[in-house]
Amino acid sequence: MKRCVAAATALVLVTAGCTYPGAGAKKEAPGVSRVAETRLLQLKGQVLSDGPHGEKPAPASAADLTPNEIAQVKAKHATAAIVMHYAGNDWAIAQIAGLKHEFTNLGIRVLAVTDANFKPDQQVSNLETVLSQKPDIIVSIPTDPVATADAYKRAAATGARLVFMDNVPNGMAPGRDYVSMVSADNYGNGVVSAHLLAKSLGGEGEIGVIYHEADFFVTKQRWQGFTATIKQDYPGIRIVEEKGIAGPDFAGDAQNVANAYLSRHPKLDGIWAVWDVPAEGVMAAARSYGRYDLAVATEDLGRNVAIALAKNQIVVGLGAQMPFDQGVTEARLGAGALLGKSEPPYVALSALPVDHTNVLEAWKQVYHSDPPEYLRDSYQR
Repeated sequence: MKRCVAAATALVLVTAGCTYPGAGAKKEAPGVSRVAETRLLQLKGQVLSDGPHGEKPAPASAADLTPNEIAQVKAKHATAAIVMHYAGNDWAIAQIAGLKHEFTNLGIRVLAVTDANFKPDQQVSNLETVLSQKPDIIVSIPTDPVATADAYKRAAATGARLVFMDNVPNGMAPGRDYVSMVSADNYGNGVVSAHLLAKSLGGEGEIGVIYHEADFFVTKQRWQGFTATIKQDYPGIRIVEEKGIAGPDFAGDAQNVANAYLSRHPKLDGIWAVWDVPAEGVMAAARSYGRYDLAVATEDLGRNVAIALAKNQIVVGLGAQMPFDQGVTEARLGAGALLGKSEPPYVALSALPVDHTNVLEAWKQVYHSDPPEYLRDSYQR
């Protein structure tokens, strides 16, 4: 294990006078790599997740509208509101961009975009404010399926068409109370990240897990997909600790957990974090310990984990969602519901494996834009 103590500059990726190994200092084992690569190829275009009520996933194309249907929607001069759990990360920004893009194409005016900062009481207040504007469509992701349920039921009672991202309130049924739920294949994203982490470790080592300690459907799926795949496919990898974080300071909470892991397990080989913001905290902990050989895997292609992948430092791979495309799909489902269409109750988009080799191309797929200059400049060939 290479270490370099750089006290005041521990959070900097490269410190003068120090050299670091690339992400995942162990050499890949050919047999493990073949297993991982085969599994990842088999996953391409597949969805492993079922919906919150056990529904089988429908593809995003199920939300498509014909030119005649689009014309009918435009003639309604409808309105929409977007009620987020929190809106400050790259995933949420891309979701909102996809929604706004498609609502504009459909002639639907967005009245409001709200951010609850992952606080259920704030989201209930946001919903009440939004309802005063009488939107025809509400697209939302509940922060807590129990605490927000009554507020969403009141929203449904107004006649607004509800389309959910990733999570649904308790006691609400598709087709009766809401139109549909749209999600990434979160179980599949957990599976993808497990294969990429295992490949980087050569199928051997000790790892820690940081999950989301909340009643949140999709983050549970990620955790389940990751841990099941490690246990079933990679017996040489042992999960030595698992701990949940509840936020709202997910990066700070994850950093504290990772610090504890690295203190108790000095030879720890890797850590899995439930999405990119907690992974940023894990990266900060790794740098503070001089553990640039620690292998970190996660979900969601946020900018900071993308930079780490481009530099081939600490982060070894992730399962990416397609948030812009999810937003487009949600907007189309809401529009279809305005026309009385019967929409599928659960729509899911397949996971995208991302590592150092394809991070620039993956950025284009995820965000529908060229990689920013800072990411291109970070790429180490």
